[in-house]
Amino acid sequence: MTKLIIQIPCLNEAETLPATLAALPRRVEGVDVVEFLVIDDGSTDGTAQVARQWGVHHVVSHRRNRGLAAAFRSGVDRALAEGADVIVNTDGDGQYEGADIAALVAPIVAARADIVIGDRGVADNAHFSVPKRLMQKVGSAVVQGLAGTHVSDAVSGFRAVSREAAQRINITTEFSYTTDMLIQAGRKKMAIVTVPVRTHRVERPSRLFKSIPRFITQTGITMVRAFTAYKPLRAFVGTGSLIAMVGLLPILRFLWFWMRGDGGGHVQSLVIGGALLVLGTLVAIMGMVADLVAANRKLIEENLARTRRLEYMLAAMQGREAEAETAPAKPRHRDAA
Repeated sequence: MTKLIIQIPCLNEAETLPATLAALPRRVEGVDVVEFLVIDDGSTDGTAQVARQWGVHHVVSHRRNRGLAAAFRSGVDRALAEGADVIVNTDGDGQYEGADIAALVAPIVAARADIVIGDRGVADNAHFSVPKRLMQKVGSAVVQGLAGTHVSDAVSGFRAVSREAAQRINITTEFSYTTDMLIQAGRKKMAIVTVPVRTHRVERPSRLFKSIPRFITQTGITMVRAFTAYKPLRAFVGTGSLIAMVGLLPILRFLWFWMRGDGGGHVQSLVIGGALLVLGTLVAIMGMVADLVAANRKLIEENLARTRRLEYMLAAMQGREAEAETAPAKPRHRDAA
Protein backbone atom coordinates (compact mmCIF):
# COMPACT_ATOMS: atom_id res chain seq x y z
CA MET A 1 0.00 0.00 0.00
CA THR A 2 1.45 3.35 -1.07
CA LYS A 3 0.78 6.34 1.17
CA LEU A 4 1.13 9.95 0.07
CA ILE A 5 1.29 12.73 2.64
CA ILE A 6 0.94 16.32 1.41
CA GLN A 7 2.60 18.68 3.87
CA ILE A 8 1.91 22.41 4.09
CA PRO A 9 4.24 24.64 6.15
CA CYS A 10 2.17 27.60 7.37
CA LEU A 11 2.74 30.92 9.08
CA ASN A 12 -0.49 32.85 9.68
CA GLU A 13 -2.32 31.21 6.77
CA ALA A 14 -5.75 30.86 8.44
CA GLU A 15 -7.36 32.97 5.71
CA THR A 16 -5.90 31.17 2.68
CA LEU A 17 -5.53 27.64 4.08
CA PRO A 18 -9.15 26.52 3.48
CA ALA A 19 -8.92 27.27 -0.24
CA THR A 20 -5.55 25.50 -0.43
CA LEU A 21 -6.93 22.40 1.30
CA ALA A 22 -10.02 22.37 -0.89
CA ALA A 23 -7.82 22.34 -4.02
CA LEU A 24 -5.72 19.37 -2.90
CA PRO A 25 -6.47 16.01 -4.52
CA ARG A 26 -8.14 13.28 -2.48
CA ARG A 27 -7.08 10.59 -4.93
CA VAL A 28 -3.85 10.27 -6.89
CA GLU A 29 -3.10 7.61 -9.48
CA GLY A 30 -0.67 5.01 -8.19
CA VAL A 31 -1.33 5.97 -4.57
CA ASP A 32 -3.63 4.09 -2.20
CA VAL A 33 -3.86 6.59 0.67
CA VAL A 34 -3.68 10.41 0.57
CA GLU A 35 -3.31 12.34 3.82
CA PHE A 36 -2.67 15.99 4.69
CA LEU A 37 -0.18 17.43 7.16
CA VAL A 38 -0.06 21.07 8.30
CA ILE A 39 3.00 22.48 10.05
CA ASP A 40 1.98 25.55 12.06
CA ASP A 41 5.22 27.51 12.41
CA GLY A 42 4.26 29.70 15.37
CA SER A 43 1.13 31.26 13.83
CA THR A 44 -0.89 33.74 15.84
CA ASP A 45 -4.07 33.68 13.76
CA GLY A 46 -5.38 30.21 14.63
CA THR A 47 -3.94 28.38 11.61
CA ALA A 48 -3.72 25.07 13.50
CA GLN A 49 -7.37 25.32 14.58
CA VAL A 50 -8.47 26.01 11.01
CA ALA A 51 -6.49 22.98 9.84
CA ARG A 52 -8.24 20.72 12.34
CA GLN A 53 -11.64 22.15 11.47
CA TRP A 54 -11.02 21.24 7.84
CA GLY A 55 -10.20 17.65 8.75
CA VAL A 56 -6.43 17.71 8.27
CA HIS A 57 -5.09 14.30 9.29
CA HIS A 58 -1.91 15.52 11.03
CA VAL A 59 -1.00 18.87 12.59
CA VAL A 60 2.46 19.81 13.90
CA SER A 61 2.70 23.04 15.90
CA HIS A 62 5.79 25.07 16.76
CA ARG A 63 5.46 27.19 19.90
CA ARG A 64 7.26 30.05 18.13
CA ASN A 65 8.30 30.85 14.57
CA ARG A 66 11.36 28.77 13.65
CA GLY A 67 11.58 29.42 9.92
CA LEU A 68 10.70 27.58 6.73
CA ALA A 69 13.63 25.15 6.89
CA ALA A 70 12.71 24.01 10.42
CA ALA A 71 9.04 23.69 9.42
CA PHE A 72 10.01 21.56 6.44
CA ARG A 73 12.17 19.30 8.63
CA SER A 74 9.38 18.91 11.20
CA GLY A 75 6.93 18.00 8.46
CA VAL A 76 9.21 15.40 6.87
CA ASP A 77 9.95 13.79 10.25
CA ARG A 78 6.24 13.54 11.05
CA ALA A 79 5.36 12.27 7.57
CA LEU A 80 7.99 9.53 7.81
CA ALA A 81 6.76 8.58 11.27
CA GLU A 82 3.22 8.27 9.86
CA GLY A 83 4.46 5.84 7.20
CA ALA A 84 4.56 8.10 4.14
CA ASP A 85 6.04 6.52 1.01
CA VAL A 86 5.90 9.83 -0.88
CA ILE A 87 5.96 13.33 0.62
CA VAL A 88 4.78 16.39 -1.31
CA ASN A 89 5.56 19.87 -0.05
CA THR A 90 3.33 22.78 -1.06
CA ASP A 91 2.52 26.28 0.21
CA GLY A 92 -0.44 27.40 2.28
CA ASP A 93 -0.97 30.62 0.32
CA GLY A 94 -2.42 28.92 -2.76
CA GLN A 95 0.51 29.73 -5.05
CA TYR A 96 0.59 26.22 -6.53
CA GLU A 97 -2.10 24.29 -8.39
CA GLY A 98 -3.20 21.32 -6.27
CA ALA A 99 -4.14 19.25 -9.31
CA ASP A 100 -0.47 19.21 -10.39
CA ILE A 101 0.45 17.04 -7.40
CA ALA A 102 -0.35 13.98 -9.49
CA ALA A 103 2.36 15.02 -11.97
CA LEU A 104 4.86 15.46 -9.13
CA VAL A 105 4.13 12.06 -7.65
CA ALA A 106 4.09 10.06 -10.91
CA PRO A 107 7.90 9.78 -11.47
CA ILE A 108 8.41 8.57 -7.89
CA VAL A 109 5.59 6.02 -8.09
CA ALA A 110 7.07 4.79 -11.37
CA ALA A 111 10.49 4.45 -9.64
CA ARG A 112 12.10 6.93 -12.05
CA ALA A 113 12.98 9.60 -9.51
CA ASP A 114 13.91 10.17 -5.88
CA ILE A 115 13.01 13.88 -5.92
CA VAL A 116 10.67 15.74 -8.27
CA ILE A 117 10.78 19.54 -8.55
CA GLY A 118 7.83 21.58 -9.82
CA ASP A 119 9.12 23.94 -12.51
CA ARG A 120 7.15 27.19 -12.42
CA GLY A 121 8.47 28.34 -15.79
CA VAL A 122 10.39 31.22 -14.27
CA ALA A 123 11.61 32.63 -17.60
CA ASP A 124 8.12 33.50 -18.84
CA ASN A 125 5.92 33.31 -15.74
CA ALA A 126 3.62 36.34 -15.77
CA HIS A 127 3.24 36.18 -11.98
CA PHE A 128 6.93 36.98 -11.43
CA SER A 129 8.51 40.41 -11.73
CA VAL A 130 11.51 40.93 -14.02
CA PRO A 131 14.02 41.15 -11.12
CA LYS A 132 12.58 37.98 -9.58
CA ARG A 133 12.85 36.14 -12.89
CA LEU A 134 16.49 37.15 -13.25
CA MET A 135 17.25 36.22 -9.65
CA GLN A 136 15.62 32.81 -10.03
CA LYS A 137 17.49 32.05 -13.27
CA VAL A 138 20.88 33.02 -11.84
CA GLY A 139 20.26 31.10 -8.62
CA SER A 140 19.15 27.99 -10.47
CA ALA A 141 22.23 28.13 -12.71
CA VAL A 142 24.52 28.31 -9.68
CA VAL A 143 22.74 25.43 -7.93
CA GLN A 144 22.99 23.32 -11.09
CA GLY A 145 26.74 23.79 -11.08
CA LEU A 146 27.10 22.98 -7.38
CA ALA A 147 24.73 20.00 -7.42
CA GLY A 148 25.91 18.59 -10.73
CA THR A 149 22.35 18.18 -11.96
CA HIS A 150 19.91 19.99 -14.24
CA VAL A 151 17.18 21.81 -12.30
CA SER A 152 15.59 24.79 -14.04
CA ASP A 153 13.77 26.08 -10.92
CA ALA A 154 16.01 25.29 -7.95
CA VAL A 155 14.14 27.32 -5.33
CA SER A 156 10.68 25.98 -6.10
CA GLY A 157 9.06 24.77 -2.87
CA PHE A 158 6.57 22.61 -4.80
CA ARG A 159 8.32 19.25 -4.77
CA ALA A 160 7.87 15.55 -4.06
CA VAL A 161 10.33 13.33 -2.19
CA SER A 162 10.43 9.56 -1.90
CA ARG A 163 10.67 7.94 1.52
CA GLU A 164 14.22 6.74 0.87
CA ALA A 165 15.39 10.19 -0.23
CA ALA A 166 13.72 11.88 2.74
CA GLN A 167 15.58 9.58 5.11
CA ARG A 168 18.94 10.42 3.49
CA ILE A 169 18.52 14.20 3.26
CA ASN A 170 19.65 16.21 6.30
CA ILE A 171 18.69 19.88 6.14
CA THR A 172 21.26 21.96 8.02
CA THR A 173 20.40 25.51 6.97
CA GLU A 174 18.14 27.75 9.05
CA PHE A 175 16.95 29.84 6.10
CA SER A 176 15.66 27.84 3.14
CA TYR A 177 15.82 24.12 2.56
CA THR A 178 15.39 24.24 -1.24
CA THR A 179 18.98 24.81 -2.41
CA ASP A 180 20.55 22.85 0.46
CA MET A 181 18.35 19.88 -0.36
CA LEU A 182 19.21 19.89 -4.07
CA ILE A 183 22.96 20.21 -3.53
CA GLN A 184 22.85 17.30 -1.09
CA ALA A 185 20.73 15.20 -3.45
CA GLY A 186 23.03 15.91 -6.39
CA ARG A 187 26.16 15.01 -4.43
CA LYS A 188 24.49 11.82 -3.16
CA LYS A 189 23.67 10.81 -6.77
CA MET A 190 19.90 10.83 -6.31
CA ALA A 191 17.66 10.89 -9.37
CA ILE A 192 16.11 14.37 -9.70
CA VAL A 193 13.32 15.05 -12.19
CA THR A 194 11.65 18.35 -13.10
CA VAL A 195 8.02 18.63 -14.21
CA PRO A 196 6.15 21.79 -15.30
CA VAL A 197 3.55 23.09 -12.85
CA ARG A 198 1.05 25.94 -12.80
CA THR A 199 1.07 28.83 -10.37
CA HIS A 200 -1.37 31.47 -9.11
CA ARG A 201 -0.64 35.08 -8.31
CA VAL A 202 -0.05 35.75 -4.61
CA GLU A 203 -0.71 39.36 -3.63
CA ARG A 204 0.71 39.40 -0.11
CA PRO A 205 4.47 39.92 0.36
CA SER A 206 6.66 36.90 0.95
CA ARG A 207 7.13 35.83 4.56
CA LEU A 208 10.32 33.98 3.67
CA PHE A 209 12.45 37.07 3.13
CA LYS A 210 12.00 40.80 3.71
CA SER A 211 14.00 42.05 0.73
CA ILE A 212 15.66 40.76 -2.41
CA PRO A 213 19.22 41.63 -1.21
CA ARG A 214 18.60 39.71 2.02
CA PHE A 215 17.26 36.73 0.08
CA ILE A 216 20.29 36.73 -2.24
CA THR A 217 22.68 36.97 0.72
CA GLN A 218 21.06 34.18 2.71
CA THR A 219 20.74 31.89 -0.31
CA GLY A 220 24.37 32.54 -1.22
CA ILE A 221 25.48 31.61 2.29
CA THR A 222 23.45 28.40 2.09
CA MET A 223 25.07 27.48 -1.24
CA VAL A 224 28.59 28.14 0.03
CA ARG A 225 28.01 26.12 3.21
CA ALA A 226 26.59 23.17 1.28
CA PHE A 227 29.40 23.24 -1.30
CA THR A 228 32.18 23.41 1.29
CA ALA A 229 30.54 20.60 3.26
CA TYR A 230 30.40 18.21 0.30
CA LYS A 231 33.37 19.40 -1.81
CA PRO A 232 35.91 20.67 0.74
CA LEU A 233 38.99 19.76 -1.28
CA ARG A 234 37.83 21.73 -4.30
CA ALA A 235 36.75 24.67 -2.15
CA PHE A 236 39.74 24.96 0.17
CA VAL A 237 42.59 23.54 -1.89
CA GLY A 238 41.47 25.59 -4.87
CA THR A 239 41.30 28.74 -2.75
CA GLY A 240 44.65 27.99 -1.12
CA SER A 241 46.30 27.40 -4.49
CA LEU A 242 44.95 30.70 -5.79
CA ILE A 243 46.31 32.57 -2.75
CA ALA A 244 49.70 30.87 -3.16
CA MET A 245 49.85 31.78 -6.85
CA VAL A 246 49.13 35.41 -5.98
CA GLY A 247 51.89 35.19 -3.38
CA LEU A 248 54.38 34.13 -6.04
CA LEU A 249 53.97 37.41 -7.90
CA PRO A 250 55.63 39.69 -5.30
CA ILE A 251 58.33 37.04 -4.74
CA LEU A 252 59.11 36.99 -8.46
CA ARG A 253 59.14 40.78 -8.38
CA PHE A 254 61.71 40.72 -5.57
CA LEU A 255 63.85 38.18 -7.41
CA TRP A 256 63.79 40.35 -10.52
CA PHE A 257 65.12 43.36 -8.66
CA TRP A 258 67.57 41.21 -6.66
CA MET A 259 69.13 39.83 -9.81
CA ARG A 260 69.57 43.43 -10.97
CA GLY A 261 71.33 44.25 -7.70
CA ASP A 262 68.48 46.26 -6.24
CA GLY A 263 66.94 43.67 -3.88
CA GLY A 264 67.50 45.64 -0.71
CA GLY A 265 64.80 48.17 -1.48
CA HIS A 266 62.14 45.58 -2.26
CA VAL A 267 62.21 43.31 0.79
CA GLN A 268 58.54 44.15 1.43
CA SER A 269 57.61 42.21 -1.72
CA LEU A 270 59.38 39.17 -0.32
CA VAL A 271 57.58 39.53 3.01
CA ILE A 272 54.15 39.91 1.43
CA GLY A 273 54.74 37.03 -0.98
CA GLY A 274 55.98 34.75 1.80
CA ALA A 275 52.96 35.58 3.95
CA LEU A 276 50.61 34.75 1.08
CA LEU A 277 52.39 31.47 0.41
CA VAL A 278 52.05 30.47 4.07
CA LEU A 279 48.38 31.50 4.10
CA GLY A 280 47.67 29.53 0.92
CA THR A 281 49.36 26.45 2.37
CA LEU A 282 47.33 26.71 5.58
CA VAL A 283 44.07 27.03 3.62
CA ALA A 284 44.99 23.95 1.57
CA ILE A 285 45.73 22.00 4.75
CA MET A 286 42.32 23.09 6.09
CA GLY A 287 40.82 21.55 2.96
CA MET A 288 42.50 18.21 3.68
CA VAL A 289 41.20 18.25 7.24
CA ALA A 290 37.73 19.26 6.02
CA ASP A 291 37.80 16.36 3.54
CA LEU A 292 38.41 13.93 6.39
CA VAL A 293 35.50 15.54 8.28
CA ALA A 294 33.33 15.17 5.16
CA ALA A 295 34.21 11.47 4.94
CA ASN A 296 33.22 11.11 8.58
CA ARG A 297 29.99 12.95 7.85
CA LYS A 298 29.10 10.46 5.11
CA LEU A 299 29.46 7.58 7.54
CA ILE A 300 27.37 9.40 10.15
CA GLU A 301 24.64 10.16 7.61
CA GLU A 302 24.53 6.52 6.49
CA ASN A 303 24.19 5.39 10.10
CA LEU A 304 21.53 8.06 10.69
CA ALA A 305 19.54 6.84 7.68
CA ARG A 306 19.69 3.25 8.96
CA THR A 307 18.64 4.37 12.43
CA ARG A 308 15.67 6.23 10.98
CA ARG A 309 14.57 3.17 9.04
CA LEU A 310 14.74 1.04 12.17
CA GLU A 311 12.84 3.65 14.22
CA TYR A 312 10.03 3.91 11.67
CA MET A 313 9.85 0.12 11.28
CA LEU A 314 9.63 -0.27 15.06
CA ALA A 315 6.96 2.43 15.28
CA ALA A 316 4.94 0.71 12.54
CA MET A 317 5.19 -2.65 14.30
CA GLN A 318 4.10 -1.13 17.60
CA GLY A 319 1.18 0.55 15.84
CA ARG A 320 0.02 -2.74 14.34
CA GLU A 321 0.33 -4.46 17.72
CA ALA A 322 -1.73 -1.71 19.37
CA GLU A 323 -4.42 -2.03 16.70
CA ALA A 324 -4.50 -5.80 17.19
CA GLU A 325 -4.92 -5.41 20.95
CA THR A 326 -7.78 -2.91 20.65
CA ALA A 327 -9.59 -4.79 17.87
CA PRO A 328 -12.68 -6.71 19.04
CA ALA A 329 -12.11 -10.44 19.40
CA LYS A 330 -13.71 -12.59 16.72
CA PRO A 331 -16.34 -15.02 18.01
CA ARG A 332 -15.23 -18.61 18.15
CA HIS A 333 -17.53 -21.19 16.57
CA ARG A 334 -17.82 -24.69 17.92
CA ASP A 335 -17.66 -27.47 15.42
CA ALA A 336 -20.95 -29.19 14.88
CA ALA A 337 -21.23 -32.37 16.85
